[in-house]
Amino acid sequence: MPTKILENEKTSFATRLPKEQKLFFQRAVVMGGYRNLTDFVILAAQEKANQIIKERETIIASKEDGEIFFDAIMKTAKPNKNLVSASKEYKKLISK
Repeated sequence: MPTKILENEKTSFATRLPKEQKLFFQRAVVMGGYRNLTDFVILAAQEKANQIIKERETIIASKEDGEIFFDAIMKTAKPNKNLVSASKEYKKLISK
C-alpha cells in the first residue's frame, strides 16, 4: 500500500559529486542569481522532471489516441438505416 505523503512533509536528498562539477554548478548559481546551490539544483531538477513527464505523457496520449483512431476506422459498425437511406437519396440526386 502506498505511503501517503503530506503536502508540507520535508525530506532530504544527499549526493556526492566531483569538486569540479560542484564549482561549475556554483558558478551557475552566482551567474544565475540563485540564492544558493540547493535552490539551483532543486529548480534545475524540477524543470527537467517536468519536461520528461510532459514528453512521456504526450507520447502515451498519442499512442492512446492512435489506438482509438485505428479502432474507429478498422472496427466500424454497419451503417444504420438512416445512413443507408441518405446514401440512396444522394445517389439518386447525382445520377440525374
